Amino acid sequence: MADTAQNVRTNATFVRWFSRFHVWLYRRTGGRVLGQVMNAPILLLTTTGRKTGVARTTPLIFLRDGSELAVVASNGGADRTPAWWLNLQQQGVGEVQIGPRRTSVTARQASAAEQARLWPLLNGIYPEYESYQKKTTRPIPVVLLTPAE
Repeated sequence: MADTAQNVRTNATFVRWFSRFHVWLYRRTGGRVLGQVMNAPILLLTTTGRKTGVARTTPLIFLRDGSELAVVASNGGADRTPAWWLNLQQQGVGEVQIGPRRTSVTARQASAAEQARLWPLLNGIYPEYESYQKKTTRPIPVVLLTPAE
């Protein structure tokens, strides 16, 4: 059991480190590097911490759906909702960077019909989402980001 807990901590540390590196390199290259991972398009989402007030940036796979951007609040299949989604639920706004372009966005959870339509498309981009859903008891929401423009 102790080995499993240690592996979880080590994995979480690596994910945090790699996420920070991903954001740094994406910004440094305007998304030319790590703007796509395993054929999945990546955006950077910046939210303001609901407790700390500190801006935090997370790389996320996305799908364009008309004028909106669909992202998945999977947190790797953890039972805990990702902080970026909790922040957006409280703040309602964030900033997205795709390539070199940054824009403000508003966020909302997809309706049941939108979720049913978008979930298979998002799984087509990143099939691991389905295994994430099987790992957790919480329903993993699709979040729609609407550019302010």
